[in-house]
Amino acid sequence: MGYRVAIVGATGAVGQGIAKKLEERKFPADDILFLASARSAGSKMEFGGKEYTIEEAAPERFDGVDIAFFSAGGSVSKQLAPEAVRRGAVVIDNTSAFRMDPDTPLIVPEVNREALKEHRGLIANPNCSTIQMVAALEPVRRKYGLKKVIVSTYQAVSGAGAAAIGELEKQSTDMENRAGAEAGLLPVKGDKKHYPIAFNAVPQIDVFSEDGYTFEEWKMINETKKIMGMPELSVAATCVRLPVVTGHSESIYFETDEPTADTAGIRESLQRAEGITLMDDPESQTYPMPLFAEGKDDVFVGRLRRDLDTPGAFHFWVVADNLLKGAALNSIQIAEALIADGLLKGEKADGSRQYSDGDGHAVR
Repeated sequence: MGYRVAIVGATGAVGQGIAKKLEERKFPADDILFLASARSAGSKMEFGGKEYTIEEAAPERFDGVDIAFFSAGGSVSKQLAPEAVRRGAVVIDNTSAFRMDPDTPLIVPEVNREALKEHRGLIANPNCSTIQMVAALEPVRRKYGLKKVIVSTYQAVSGAGAAAIGELEKQSTDMENRAGAEAGLLPVKGDKKHYPIAFNAVPQIDVFSEDGYTFEEWKMINETKKIMGMPELSVAATCVRLPVVTGHSESIYFETDEPTADTAGIRESLQRAEGITLMDDPESQTYPMPLFAEGKDDVFVGRLRRDLDTPGAFHFWVVADNLLKGAALNSIQIAEALIADGLLKGEKADGSRQYSDGDGHAVR
């Protein structure tokens, strides 16, 4: 028996990516609901060769839903995700609304799939830049341990939404024509100043906290510790926006627990890891780049080398499509793991399922 699936934020880039990946991966969905704001309600989407009408997201739309993917902003998630759970759905949320909630698992299936067993109907999808970093570090951690991480990110504008892509394209044209480039979105739409991203690098993603770190940097620091179950892990981050449309890049320095760890052992662990593609051949100038990672599911790792001063420390370069593994794909992999492990809410030992309406009464 298939599942009833809802996508909240179906008209956004991540929502559309989720729909596309559900179709590509032949996800067992017997029924699918495309939900969005009142402004988008009534428009059409295609899925599986059929045309669907987008409906306004509202609490009653989640009655009988098995899995609800949320990607419509933190305020929408805070308002509607608890309602969806109360009505029997398992929510996989792509926003930052619940990531650091101690009762909400924060999941990258290749890293901490076992934490799904603790879910209470709500599961958080991590920040895109965190996902690719922990996916690359986990094979190392399992083999040699991990005690310190320093990451610098080089993030695509698609992480700031479709409007940021449009602004990059317009600024690029304006600068080529020697016209002034107007900036109204980046680094943060609601912040005091805005800078052009075309032909530029902006060392700010999200607003600054009092300690000088941005919230994007704090997300990477705190989410990494939670996902890996290592509150003592030393993590530092600097997050930079680049004029790249899709694909986040990261330069990562990490220290293992083993002074005798070597690149051969790390290379072997990466080659065996699920969802990792090693692209690392300096002689042929082979290394990951966002242009070639776009549209691909894996996390790509290259430029692996030992640190010259610290035994057991290394550097590598990690690239992934931030809209796929960084968002849509990871969400679907969480859902697939829930099904495979029999962890959907209301699922019985014989494979049948029972749901509840908003008052806790069994339905279907």
